[in-house]
Amino acid sequence: MPEALRGHLAMFLASALIAGSFPIGAAAANDISPMALNAVRFVIAAGVIGVAVVLTGGVPRAALAAPWRYGVLGGVFGCYFVLMFEGLKTAAPVSAAAVFTLTPVMAAGFGWLLLRQISGARILGALALGAVGALWVIFGGGDAEGAALGRGEAIYFAGCVAHALYTPLVRLLNRGERAVVFTFGTLVAGAVLLCTLGAPALAATEWTTLPSRVWVAILYTAVAASAASFVLLQYATLRLPSSKVMAYTYLVPSWVIVWTLALGGGAPPLVQLGGVAVTAAALVLLLRD
Repeated sequence: MPEALRGHLAMFLASALIAGSFPIGAAAANDISPMALNAVRFVIAAGVIGVAVVLTGGVPRAALAAPWRYGVLGGVFGCYFVLMFEGLKTAAPVSAAAVFTLTPVMAAGFGWLLLRQISGARILGALALGAVGALWVIFGGGDAEGAALGRGEAIYFAGCVAHALYTPLVRLLNRGERAVVFTFGTLVAGAVLLCTLGAPALAATEWTTLPSRVWVAILYTAVAASAASFVLLQYATLRLPSSKVMAYTYLVPSWVIVWTLALGGGAPPLVQLGGVAVTAAALVLLLRD
């Protein structure tokens, strides 16, 4: 199987796993501090990936060179997740997922700034189309009552800027380390940063009285949306241009709708489905050779 196709399959699965964190995270966002939740989820995710690293040969000495790289990546992605859960306190899952689909445009910009990756006219057109679809969902498809950017969406947008920066940074900072090893370093660094900065929130949390939905959110986001998706994202990033990796975020709103329905929630307004369809069309354009 060609390496590029492996990268595409990795991102298809990653998009489904990432989408689940929106409805699951939204259900628990108001029950715990985003800093405390993400500190714990990074620790758990680092433990899961750490076991995988041990079982697949351990950490080679070369991977320990320039450990600041993991601090940069862990800090950037930790920032993304904290802002995501802060935004989900008020943002609807589908609207938040639509904000997430703005990351390909920003990733393409960061890819040019950091790696001098140049996107062709077709890719730029597809990114613009995806952005239109995202804005359609966010602002209610022209519905006057929905034509305003909510506080939650604005907070999450700031987090998505960090996510878009993360993608080209992986390619820039990776020195040939395996995806699982590089992910482990990133998660350990992120866990240290979040536990340090989030110490007051961790101490103030009444862990024994938290509702079960919080633990579901922590475990799901740690194992599926962090550990597994981190490996898949970094695996794909080393095989695909940044813009194509981030193109799979256009699938996330569709996956969120599937997740929401599967969890017993309702479908989004019909007018928003038009925007979701536009983002899906952008994905098809981006994946054409």
